[in-house]
Formats: sequence, structure tokens, C-alpha cells
Amino acid sequence: MEHTSLTSENFNKLDVFIQSHLSETEGLMPILHEAQDIFGYIPLEVQKFISNRTGISVSRIHGVVTFYSQFSTEPKGENVIGVCLGTACYVKGAQAILQKFKEELGIEPEQTTSDGKFSLVATRCIGACGLAPVITINDDVYGKMDASQVSSILKKYN
Repeated sequence: MEHTSLTSENFNKLDVFIQSHLSETEGLMPILHEAQDIFGYIPLEVQKFISNRTGISVSRIHGVVTFYSQFSTEPKGENVIGVCLGTACYVKGAQAILQKFKEELGIEPEQTTSDGKFSLVATRCIGACGLAPVITINDDVYGKMDASQVSSILKKYN
């Protein structure tokens, strides 16, 4: 399955970025961030491209991509929903909120809806404990959440 983001134009953008950062020591992180921004995710095809351009092994690149949660090897939805499961959020009912999102969207955490509209992610502490329980949708933060609010919040993004 060919993803629309895996275009030669996007590979050229990444190549230009890599060439301008090759002289930096340990330039892998900025390159991976740029790849994530350009493609929306970092599949094996992009990892191999980075390896060919930098001389860094695919196994090392893959290890970094899979270690850090901000990188994804699968395409994410148009709207990424993060449900914080840190201690404060968990104690205040985040599990019920996550369950409601799973029911409403018909997906599990780390999955994307078939229409590509939403991805669901169970996150760790996002540092907004005073607002627990907290969810994020893209750059929007919703604090003092309750499972009963899930449906109305989702409608804002449809």
C-alpha cells in the first residue's frame, strides 16, 4: 500500500535537510524529527533512506524511532488523541475516559480509525496533573475530563 506522504518530493525535502545537518555530531534526532514532520510517520522505507544518506545503520535508526514515543512507524490520524494515564489522571478516572474513546472510535490505543480521522494514544504523564484527568487532541488540552464529555469533544473534530 503506497502512502500519499511517501512521495519523491517529500524524500527530496528530507534529503535537503539531511545534507544541511550531516556535519553535526549526532544529527540523527533532528533528522528523525524532520522526517516525522514531512511524512507524518517514519516507516522502514524512510529509515532506510536516512541510513543510506547518513551511514547510520538501519538497526540503530529503528531502535531510536521505536524507543521515543514522539516517533511513529505507522501513519497517524488527522487528529491524535492522547489520554494521559499518569498517576494523577489514572486515580481520577482516566481509564474510563480511555474506554469511552475506544468505544466511540472502535479502535484500541496505538490504532487509527479506518477513515484516517483519529488515532488513539495512551500517554504517560503530560505534566498537567492539577487538571487531572487530562486528554490532548493535537495541540488542544482538555482538563478535568469526564467520560461523559468524550462524545461532544469528538464532534468538534468531525
